[in-house]
Amino acid sequence: MKMFFMGYDDYFDEPITEAFAGAGVRSYLKLYKGTRSSGKANAVFIPVPDEELPALLEVVRGLKAQYPDVGIRAFTFPLEECV
Repeated sequence: MKMFFMGYDDYFDEPITEAFAGAGVRSYLKLYKGTRSSGKANAVFIPVPDEELPALLEVVRGLKAQYPDVGIRAFTFPLEECV
């Protein structure tokens, strides 16, 4: 299992939420309004089974390609346990 983490500009919240819903993401933890050089930012944490991670990363790649000027960064790392 992996933890997917993504940070993005606050003004872009609705397209991100819609893209995750379209990809079948059922639940996630969203943190609102951190700061970054471009202004306000949000962050999303999603525990993802290994076999589902490639599809989620493709969603992010598609968003980055469609909106190259939006500050989107995604990271994955091992998740040992999810309770």
